[in-house]
Amino acid sequence: MPTSSGESLVKISNLSFAYDSRPVLTGINMEIPRGKVVAIMGSSGCGKTTTLRLIGGQIKPTNGEVRVAGEVVHRLSSDGLYQLRRRMGMLFQFGALFTDMSVYDNVAFQMREHTDLSEELINDLVLMKLNAVGLRGAHALMPSELSGGMARRVALARAIALDPMLMMYDEPFAGLDPITMGIVGDLIRKLNDALGASSIIVTHDVQESLKIVDYVYFVSAGKVVAEGTPDEIKASRADYVHQFVWGEIEGPVPFHYPSSQSYGDEIMTHSVEA
Repeated sequence: MPTSSGESLVKISNLSFAYDSRPVLTGINMEIPRGKVVAIMGSSGCGKTTTLRLIGGQIKPTNGEVRVAGEVVHRLSSDGLYQLRRRMGMLFQFGALFTDMSVYDNVAFQMREHTDLSEELINDLVLMKLNAVGLRGAHALMPSELSGGMARRVALARAIALDPMLMMYDEPFAGLDPITMGIVGDLIRKLNDALGASSIIVTHDVQESLKIVDYVYFVSAGKVVAEGTPDEIKASRADYVHQFVWGEIEGPVPFHYPSSQSYGDEIMTHSVEA
């Protein structure tokens, strides 16, 4: 998304990352403007979640840099990275709630851990966050008593507990029914706008994401292969993007895993060996 650097909360420049000699990301450039919701899409294993981990400073790039609020993440000290992470919220795939804590205590956890707020004020804030996701009445329940969609909404309330400037979502729609998917998508958009935050959604759920995001980056084999607004992505004639958006079987992403022999030749080979 073209912006001036002053408008970008996150700026990723010529970013590459490899595990030993295996490249995962190569020459990635992205910008996440303040106040916007941006999706990073692509098939499994293309480097989407790795990008989130680089933004959060869990891993360091091989080349290039990630700037968040003007700070180069991999150059921060431990204390500097800790302070930056306090201003980020993360919704993990499937929620990742603390199973031995109630809904209330899950949402209160960050407030108790990172602030000196009184329990009275924490109570008000927890109920406010739960009310925002429609689950104030479920505050006394344990995670085992929640449906998958409810657990995801509690995790969202926990992620926004400290009013983060940046929200990151790792496959927020995975495993949800269509109604709950719509509810979670609507919450992501509304909470982002209410907080004045920026949001990054890593997902392969195209249709639901295109309803709520401002901009999309498509990643394939560790590279950005397309980008644009939802309307531009839907209208794209790029082979990979078109196949992905419309769920087509035929395209640059093959159905069959590569084989050194044709199917007929392999059948004949096995017949002869038998």
